[in-house]
Amino acid sequence: MESKRLRLLQEEDRRKKIARMGFNASSMLRKSQLGFLNVTNYCHLAHELRLSCMERKKVQIRSMDPSALASDRFNLILADTNSDRLFTVNDVKVGGSKYGIINLQSLKTPTLKVFMHENLYFTNRKVNSVCWASLNHLDSHILLCLMGLAETPGCATLLPASLFVNSHPGIDRPGMLCSFRIPGAWSCAWSLNIQANNCFSTGLSRRVLLTNVVTGHRQSFGTNSDVLAQQFALMAPLLFNGCRSGEIFAIDLRCGNQGKGWKATRLFHDSAVTSVRILQDEQYLMASDMAGKIKLWDLRTTKCVRQYEGHVNEYAYLPLHVHEEEGILVAVGQDCYTRIWSLHDARLLRTIPSPYPASKADIPSVAFSSRLGGSRGAPGLLMAVGQDLYCYSYS
Repeated sequence: MESKRLRLLQEEDRRKKIARMGFNASSMLRKSQLGFLNVTNYCHLAHELRLSCMERKKVQIRSMDPSALASDRFNLILADTNSDRLFTVNDVKVGGSKYGIINLQSLKTPTLKVFMHENLYFTNRKVNSVCWASLNHLDSHILLCLMGLAETPGCATLLPASLFVNSHPGIDRPGMLCSFRIPGAWSCAWSLNIQANNCFSTGLSRRVLLTNVVTGHRQSFGTNSDVLAQQFALMAPLLFNGCRSGEIFAIDLRCGNQGKGWKATRLFHDSAVTSVRILQDEQYLMASDMAGKIKLWDLRTTKCVRQYEGHVNEYAYLPLHVHEEEGILVAVGQDCYTRIWSLHDARLLRTIPSPYPASKADIPSVAFSSRLGGSRGAPGLLMAVGQDLYCYSYS
């Protein structure tokens, strides 16, 4: 496996030169104008060419404490809605995790420099799930879901994003909203649905807990299995949940937890579901599991309409990244390869080897955006692995 990875890395270095010979954008456009390529094939080939031309470049991370960057390893990165910032969880050498926010607005070619804002707020517990939360304004907070450890219970914590850039003590101090006296809090999701305003959900062991941050009101929904993945629909009043048993079900937010019929939709995988993503029209749902299956479900017929082959997973908690604007699906496998598929026909467009040797501790975490660094940014992939951050951008 290691010799294969090194060979693919060498091919990555030669990829740009090969792409420019014969198979280039101008010749494809000319063929399209002459009628040798129809519009669909032209768009597919143009998209494939752009992805194949992405080059790996290392990003220079600046920080108030450069010595810490050399020893702390990236655990995960998560881009905000506008791809202006990355929330990071880093494994600290002495044990535990610490958090930071990377400002992406200075991520411009050819320099590729970013600044990392860190905070001393850290924990010795494992971060199971994280999402951006919009309490005061868009992406104003970060919602963290922490695993229990020994006598310490699992919990959900809401951190103000300003905590990382605000140097004045006592302002916007982090607040722990709720603490669950149970060993496992597996997943979390923030609601942007008007029918569950200021609410977040947490997926627990055999339970889903819906909490209103402002009123403190909670609703509990019993399940048959641990809830490992969650996402709220934006328009429909639904919360989708993926379970260790392989079941995917939706909770109807209009139903009280005491009533019957709150399970609005039920789908089934053969293995534990680790990620669920609702597409924009809310008629389709993408899900992945611990057998390495990625399936696109039609929520109207509750049937699988497409599968994306090549993903590798046996035990890891790996997210899916769906980007409808660019028409791609991105997932990192347990084998440390990042794969990019065409969303519309499930073709595997590119397989990116990790710059690091494959290991459980070095599964890359990625973020993809059509505007890295904000509204004027270029499309590209960010990959965090080990102590390093890499950018694969294209225009």
